[in-house]
Amino acid sequence: MKDNFIDLIKIYCKSGDGGKGVIHFHRGKSIRIGVSDGGNGGKGGDIIMRGNSNIHTFTYLKYNKHWIADSGFPGKKKNLTGANGKDLFIEVPVGTIVKDVNQNILAEITRNFQEEILFQGGIGGKGNAFFKSSKKRSPYYAQSGVKTKGNWIILELKILADVGIIGFPNTGKSTLLSKITRAKPKIGNYSFTTTTPNFGIVKMNYDSFIVADIPGIIEKASEGKGLGYKFLRHVERNFILLFLISANTENQKMEYSTLLNELKKFNPKLLNKKRLLAISKSDLIDNRMKEEIKKNFLLEKENIIFISSFTRDGLFQLKTELWSLVRENIKR
Repeated sequence: MKDNFIDLIKIYCKSGDGGKGVIHFHRGKSIRIGVSDGGNGGKGGDIIMRGNSNIHTFTYLKYNKHWIADSGFPGKKKNLTGANGKDLFIEVPVGTIVKDVNQNILAEITRNFQEEILFQGGIGGKGNAFFKSSKKRSPYYAQSGVKTKGNWIILELKILADVGIIGFPNTGKSTLLSKITRAKPKIGNYSFTTTTPNFGIVKMNYDSFIVADIPGIIEKASEGKGLGYKFLRHVERNFILLFLISANTENQKMEYSTLLNELKKFNPKLLNKKRLLAISKSDLIDNRMKEEIKKNFLLEKENIIFISSFTRDGLFQLKTELWSLVRENIKR
């Protein structure tokens, strides 16, 4: 299971070398000295990143870490340019950030089918036809194509979803995702059942939005405890945060404060995102307990929704509230 989701990987890329220019001379019965007609070499292939919304991990790159584009072909006689080397496309998940080994950002893929040229192929060398003149009709000289250098790059995935579900382990995140979408995440009653983010699409009439179940966040996650930084970074690309706290937790307010604090320590800007608070497993408590929970969060001014994935109570209201926030985000 550990290898099924890879969101950080280092690969080697090299664009194609430029093709050689050719030395060639055209000769005929009436031509005593051959005239230069060697063509230019073709351009080397580019390395191009392309977004693919059907890919959600770098797993396929684990066994193919070297990407080398074709070189340009040599020039030909009759001043014909050699064929260009074929461009090499690397398909990556939407939400991929491309960095060099010094952590400088080279490109960000945020749309399906988006293409970014990372490394351009080398220019083809000039053939001897390029160097001929009225004074020198038969130069015996041509250029080699430009040689390119290979580069190691780092691919980092930050999940691009409309809504990210945030919460401690065992609060019912995966179960909720399975009830409001057609996703089938692994569900179990033990810590860190979810060790990889899961996705689902919520249908709203003829529209839809994407929900991601982020693996459980615990205290000191921002310092690497538990699943730590590995999945906290995915929260940065979620437009709306849905905080999920279990009704049978001893202190819901403290748990909520802990989650906010971990996000703040990781990246203070995360607290500026639109958010919604849902109390899960609400079928386990009565109306009196619900009123107490509301009072505890009164000063926080949070809009609380009580839900139960077991009885499906509150799920329609939750989807409606999330869809309203998603539409607000789209209008900006």
